[in-house]
Amino acid sequence: MTNPTEPLPVNEVDDFFTGSQIGFDPRPGDILRRRSIELTDMDEAGRAWQLVYATRTGFSAPIPASGTVITPVSAERGGPGPMLVYCPSFHGLGGGCAPSRLLADGAEPEAVFISAALARGWTVAIADGIGLGMTRLGPHQFLAGRAAAHAVLDLARAVRVLPELDAVDVPLVVWGYADGGRAAVWAAEQQPTYAPDLDLRGVAAGAVVADPGALVLGLDGGAWAGLALAGLTGLGRAYAHLPAAHILTDDGEQAVEAASGMNLAGLLGTYRDVPLGRWCERPDPWNDPIWRYVLGNETCGRATPLAPVHLYHGTQDTLVPVGMGRGLFTEYRALGVDLSWREYPTAHRDTAQAGASEAIARLASYLLRRPTTRSAPQTT
Repeated sequence: MTNPTEPLPVNEVDDFFTGSQIGFDPRPGDILRRRSIELTDMDEAGRAWQLVYATRTGFSAPIPASGTVITPVSAERGGPGPMLVYCPSFHGLGGGCAPSRLLADGAEPEAVFISAALARGWTVAIADGIGLGMTRLGPHQFLAGRAAAHAVLDLARAVRVLPELDAVDVPLVVWGYADGGRAAVWAAEQQPTYAPDLDLRGVAAGAVVADPGALVLGLDGGAWAGLALAGLTGLGRAYAHLPAAHILTDDGEQAVEAASGMNLAGLLGTYRDVPLGRWCERPDPWNDPIWRYVLGNETCGRATPLAPVHLYHGTQDTLVPVGMGRGLFTEYRALGVDLSWREYPTAHRDTAQAGASEAIARLASYLLRRPTTRSAPQTT
């Protein structure tokens, strides 16, 4: 998760990101519009584009999403190189905090990791996630794993057909941390059935939010309580076909509406130390039957990744406890996943930096392997 001490900048209204539900039935990964941008603050960046592309919600409804594609400087001489889809950690539920907008402004807090991948000669695609970046479609569907996976995999499909690149056959790796790590492992789990056409060679994921229910219980009412409300808001949007909002009081409905437009700093500052029971008909909203179903449906390890996975975590992480990562490692090992694990004696934010070099090295080694056999049909 990004630095909560400074508010993220809010961009002026940009018609490029104006969205609505898609009225026709495009193929996942179809580019709906694109434009070139210049990233003058990233020395390793060559050409770059902002994309709006077609993807699917977690329940298969077509929806547009946004992202950024950056080629390395070396691509001007030797082609696009392998592709990395980078999954940023949670930036917020709305406003101007989408990575595509922050990258264009030179204000993306995770640009250092993106630059490190560009230095490897990789083309990097950064997914904003469903409901973030595009206006009129929010709030961001925070913690909705299948939706996040679709946004990641369909962005990779969009890069393959970007006319300015020759990337149809390039191999793919995925990397993320915290909620971005959650998106990465969900992409690994979903790829065999949702996107078997992609040559996914491997995934690196740090501090994975493998069990959102356990996470929000640990955060509720404390310094990070804004993330618990963000989870209620994001998952409520993802499961809008269910009467999930029935637990909210009138004050709770107003709090969710306000939270829907906030970045991370706003969420943490506004809702610090406020328990979710303040906004709900019951003090333990996560024990409501509908919410027990939602959270049970959002645990990782529900499918088996075919690509190798590298997991890492900080032993001093008080935001996403290391036990959550160890549990996911154990589940994946039981499923026979090609797996590696690394622990660092560091806290949450420090582990993002501590684990970056090995994560990139692992991904580079995965790119040297032969493609994983894929036989499942494509989901449309």
